Amino acid sequence: MFNSENLLLTFIFTVASLLHGISGIGVTLVSTTALASMYSLQHAIILIIFPSLVLNLMTWLIGGGRSIAENFCYYLKHYWLLALMSLLGSLLGVKLLLWVDSSYILVLLAAVIAFYVISNALGKRIILPATTPVLIVTGLIAGIIGGSTNAMSTILLMYLLGSSDDKNTIAKVGNMCYLLGKVAQIIVLRDSLMALPKADWLLIGLLTTVSLASLMIGIRLRQYLSQARFRQLVLVILTVLGLRVGWQGMVGLIG
Repeated sequence: MFNSENLLLTFIFTVASLLHGISGIGVTLVSTTALASMYSLQHAIILIIFPSLVLNLMTWLIGGGRSIAENFCYYLKHYWLLALMSLLGSLLGVKLLLWVDSSYILVLLAAVIAFYVISNALGKRIILPATTPVLIVTGLIAGIIGGSTNAMSTILLMYLLGSSDDKNTIAKVGNMCYLLGKVAQIIVLRDSLMALPKADWLLIGLLTTVSLASLMIGIRLRQYLSQARFRQLVLVILTVLGLRVGWQGMVGLIG
């Protein structure tokens, strides 16, 4: 159980979950990019589903001055259409993961990471107008990208930044949509999940536990640590991993 590979995975999920606790995003993008350089993209996404689902659920429902029930009702009531579009897009995105050569999806993931890293490094954020047509299109595109690559946040944040200036709302609505993306992945990939060996389920349990503990630490560190410094480190990590994933995708296409 505690071989070098599993220790590396534990470290990856610890870092990703700390970032998620501090900033509200990060667990799926960092962990998917890292695991996609170690496993097939589909298997990487399968390993990430449950740890991400737990973190997304907690970030959505816990804290922010409301009870769990109040958070559930408030954000679902005000952002139900965005959540629905994200879910529908995610269902299509996971189907693409099964239908399309993974090399194309790896190149797409590398492109999304490059966009995320460059825009953050330059301090520029693309903000979309908070209109219903933009909401529908953004939700669908974010869902498709999220379902196939786990990189929904890079697209979804463009709309959320234009619809609210409250960081708490952005984090909670984002995680509500990410959670539904995980539900879509479970629905479409249920046969692959059921076929996982016991060793993989034990690993998923370990990663979920580690992620949960790291999330709580990240939430507590939020008031003490500089988000800017921590995110700079993550951008460096994503750059290295993104280049590796992009190279894998290009080699697969050429070969």
